[in-house]
Amino acid sequence: MIRQNQRFLTIMYIIFDLLCIASSFGIAWWFKFQSGLLGGDSALPYSSYLLWSGVYALIFLSIGFLASLYVIHRKKRFADQLVRIIQTQVISLFVLFGLLFFVKQVHISREYLAIFVTVATVLMIIYRYAVKITLRTIRQKGYNKQFILIVGAGSLGKRFYSNLSYSPELGYEVVGFLDDRAVWDEDEQKAFRPILGTINELEDILNEQLIDEVIIALPLDVHHKFPTLINTCEKSGVRTLIIPDFFDYLPARPYFDNFAGMPLINVRDIPLDMMSNRIFKRCFDILFAVAAIVLTLPVMAVIALGIKLTSRGPIIFKQERVGLNRRNFNMYKFRSMRVDTVHTADTQWTTENDPRKTKFGSFLRKSSLDELPQFFNVLFGHMSVVGPRPERPYFVEQFKEEIPKYMVKHHVRPGITGWAQSNGLRGDTSIEERIRHDIFYIENWSLLFDIKIIWKTIWNGFINKNAY
Repeated sequence: MIRQNQRFLTIMYIIFDLLCIASSFGIAWWFKFQSGLLGGDSALPYSSYLLWSGVYALIFLSIGFLASLYVIHRKKRFADQLVRIIQTQVISLFVLFGLLFFVKQVHISREYLAIFVTVATVLMIIYRYAVKITLRTIRQKGYNKQFILIVGAGSLGKRFYSNLSYSPELGYEVVGFLDDRAVWDEDEQKAFRPILGTINELEDILNEQLIDEVIIALPLDVHHKFPTLINTCEKSGVRTLIIPDFFDYLPARPYFDNFAGMPLINVRDIPLDMMSNRIFKRCFDILFAVAAIVLTLPVMAVIALGIKLTSRGPIIFKQERVGLNRRNFNMYKFRSMRVDTVHTADTQWTTENDPRKTKFGSFLRKSSLDELPQFFNVLFGHMSVVGPRPERPYFVEQFKEEIPKYMVKHHVRPGITGWAQSNGLRGDTSIEERIRHDIFYIENWSLLFDIKIIWKTIWNGFINKNAY
């Protein structure tokens, strides 16, 4: 059953997008032709700019519908919506350029168009983010809910229920389970919603209760029941989703491909496998690294002097790490240990009161200032600003046998900071948990995600209580 609030939200987005475009027209006209900041008079009358801004609005709405910009889905990340907004704006601008060229309207101000499209994009992003936050708050308070029925009360169904309970902002409520064999014990009755009946009673439950989505969480040995379950849901107009019994082997966001006329699930779809994404990320890394080196150069000079005055030996410590495609490289750090013990760092963890550290080195480690030379690793292409932290070859050989999916992290360049580190998983913390965060990052990469991680790292501060 399709909820009316979804249709209302789509209409609201269309109206507000038109308001953003109208506001952008006024702002761009004033800024270009009336503020005196950019100078120059318009070669075309006001009415021409108004006309072409209206044409742009129609183009944007048309492209938006084709790009699924108005398909509202509470499961989607805001980053997905942001990418669609930018894509729709860029495509619409090129279509407008084509129309202007076709009708030989070449005198329209390019500066006006740049301001117009930029302001429209920013306004749309701001209001859509505000809507998302508002809806999240409303759903956390119990409003605007959608109701879910889980078919299967085994490990799959219980795990899905537990995971969903950690995300109340999505606004989903499980009404119960259906299962032929499972019976809750006393503890499970407190932890889960009730078992409403058997699988064969699905049609009766859908007719009696308000259900928006049915989650099929059954083991593969009963897959022969799937066609009947799906037909029953579609007959009642209820959306159906299937949790595959082998989902532990799939990425966080599975990618479906087509090969020889058959649908296939790509077990490890990595956005950075695309050349365009790699180029964007590499350009961002170079620009950020150069800016960071310039800004921190005085700090690095003071640190270099401090190392020289407090201990004998080189300023920079080079340590072999495993990077992209399992290739080894030398990672640079400010030396924090005595020279006569540095060689043991390749096979030993640093402890809280490690006698190998110098006093100044302890400060550098706690403040993460010893990591600053790694921006040169970024410039040389060994590392990225954001990515999984690289490990020493000795421990990589050990972890790849002990921790599932550990080697997946080497599909991308290692980083100075990462999704795991920005969430506090640094130093003496769970390797398994770090790998889960690394894989999530690898499968969900975007430039916006990189910026979020950098901002979160800065916001949380560089002092690391787990760094020894």
